[in-house]
Amino acid sequence: MENIKPNLDRLKEDIEKIASFIDNSKLGHTRRGFTKEYKEARVWLREKMEAAGLKTSVDAAANIIGRLKGTDESLKPIMIGSHTDTVENGGMYDGTIGVLGGIEVVRILKEKGIKLRHPLEIVDFTSEEPSEFGLSTIGSKGMIGGLSEEMLQRKDSLGRVLSHAIDDLGGNHKKIKKLSRKKGSVALYLELHNELGPVLDKKKCPLGVVTGIVGIHRYRVIVTGEANHAGTTPMNMRYDALTFTSELILKLQHICMEKNSDDVVGTVGKLNVEPNASNVIPGKCEFEFEVRALHNEVIDEITAEFIYEAQGLSEKRNINIKFDNISKSSSVIIDEKIKEVLKKSCDKAAETMYLPSGAGHDANHIYEIAPVGMIFVPSKDGKSHCPEEYTSYEEIEIGVEALINALLNFDESWR
Repeated sequence: MENIKPNLDRLKEDIEKIASFIDNSKLGHTRRGFTKEYKEARVWLREKMEAAGLKTSVDAAANIIGRLKGTDESLKPIMIGSHTDTVENGGMYDGTIGVLGGIEVVRILKEKGIKLRHPLEIVDFTSEEPSEFGLSTIGSKGMIGGLSEEMLQRKDSLGRVLSHAIDDLGGNHKKIKKLSRKKGSVALYLELHNELGPVLDKKKCPLGVVTGIVGIHRYRVIVTGEANHAGTTPMNMRYDALTFTSELILKLQHICMEKNSDDVVGTVGKLNVEPNASNVIPGKCEFEFEVRALHNEVIDEITAEFIYEAQGLSEKRNINIKFDNISKSSSVIIDEKIKEVLKKSCDKAAETMYLPSGAGHDANHIYEIAPVGMIFVPSKDGKSHCPEEYTSYEEIEIGVEALINALLNFDESWR
C-alpha cells in the first residue's frame, strides 16, 4: 500500500485552535487540568471527535473517549491516546499532537474508505501533567482503577477535592473502581508524542521508536524544625529546617549520581519555606522530590537509601521529617515485536532510530492492562515544558503518517 499522508493544513488548524484555549495571564501556553480553559478545550475537542465520525463518551475518570467501530466487534479495541492539559507556562505540542493526531488518523481512514478489523478508541486522558492536587496521570490511573480513596480526597490550594473536580468534568468518582479497564481489555495502546528531549533533534532524525519509558516515584517531604530569631539564636542552638532540607537535596543528588547511569535522575522541583522571612530561622520546609529510572528496582533502591539516610540525619539534628508517597508509576520495557512493527511502520515514513523515554506518560499506566508502543517526533533543541517548546508541522505530519502506518500494520497482524 502506498504511503497515506495526513492533511497538514487541517492538523495545523486544529493544533493552533486548541492552543487558543489558554490562561492569557501566564507565559507561553497554560491550560492546567480542571481549569476553565481546560474545560473549554475539552468541549471543542469532543465536537472535533464527533465531526470525525467518532462516538464519544466520558468515562468515570473523566477521560474523553471517541470510538470507531471495527468490522469485528468481538476484537478488543486498539487505543490511541495522549493528553491536552499543560504545565504552567508550557508549550503547545506536548500531548496535544498525540490526541489531535489520533483524530486525524480517523479522518484519513474515513476519507480513504479504510475499515479496521479492530474497534479504535481515541483517548484524551484527564490531567496527565502534575496537577494542583499533587497527582499526575490522573485519567490513566483512573482508567485502570489506580486512583485510591486517599488520592480522590486530595485537595488543591483552593480547597477543591479531586473527586469533585473529576465529577465536574463529567466523570463519576464513585464508579472509577467498578468501571475500570481490566488486563486484556485493550488489544494495544499507541501514543504519538514529541520527544521532550534533545536526541532526535541533535541527530537530525525525524522519528523515534521508544524502547522503554522510565518509572517515576514522587514524594512530598515535610521537615519541621523550630522557628526563632535570626540574630539572637547561636548557630549551634538552631533547628533550621531549611539548612537541613538543603542537605537532603544534595544527598539525593549524590545518591542518584552514584548510580552512574544515564537513565537515573533525581529532582527536587518544589520547595516551600515557613515563615519565609529574612530575619527568622525557617521552622518548616515542605518539598517534593522524584526519582526516575528505566528499572523499577533501581528507583526502589534509591528512594529506600535516601529515606534511610534522611531519617538518620533527622535524629542527629533533632529535626522531624515525614515522607508522603504522592504517586508511583512503573517503568515500561516495550515488547520486541511491537518495536519491530513500529520500526517498520516509521521507516516507511522517514528515517527512524530507537531511543528510551526519560519522561513519564499515560502509557506507564495503560501498560498494566495492555501492550504499549510509542512514536517520538523531535523537540527543537530538546526544549519542553516551556514556551520555547517547538516541533515543526512537517515533523508532526511525518509522525502522524507513521502512526497511520503502525495502526494499519497492527490491525492486520496483531493478536
